[in-house]
Amino acid sequence: MFFVGIDLAGVETRPSGFAALDEHMKVVATTLYGDNEILNEVNRFKPVVVAIDAPLSLPKGRASLDTRSNIHLRECDRELLRRGIRFFPITLGPMRALTKRGIKLKNMLESLGYSVIEVYPGGAQDVLGIPRKTVSLEGLRKGLIHLKIRGLRGLRSHHELDAVTAALVAKMFYEGNYEAYGDPEEGQIIMPVKRK
Repeated sequence: MFFVGIDLAGVETRPSGFAALDEHMKVVATTLYGDNEILNEVNRFKPVVVAIDAPLSLPKGRASLDTRSNIHLRECDRELLRRGIRFFPITLGPMRALTKRGIKLKNMLESLGYSVIEVYPGGAQDVLGIPRKTVSLEGLRKGLIHLKIRGLRGLRSHHELDAVTAALVAKMFYEGNYEAYGDPEEGQIIMPVKRK
């Protein structure tokens, strides 16, 4: 049984992290580019949950990202703010391309029968008490090892380490050890339950 995490880039020419975590906490991670590459890897592992680090929905009342609007935040984004978790709004510059690609990839995966969730590795790392990549890549790798993930030796790419975090959240979601921020009709971000 596998859980896939994808640290999605806004465009296919930039690297996306991909990680497949099994039920025994052993991970395989790599860097991919195009949507077809990502779909091929997902199909290779046939995960029970795919977790994507990208916005997968628009705020209620916002028809598109191409039309100007004063609606910028979803309820899940507001919940991140309330909890003091830093993030980039989906309507901010490069986040627009990431959001469009995320929604497209989610639709493609769901049409193939996969269960897809939106995750935010930086926020998950905050909740789990491990460093974000912006603080220390090595600290993040060691934090994931401390959480009992195996197969991280040699992993140094922040894309891959965020994908591993996303895969861990997918596993926690499957096991019921999660919180869903936001409105189910608008779109939710799945986060780990804060460790005691």
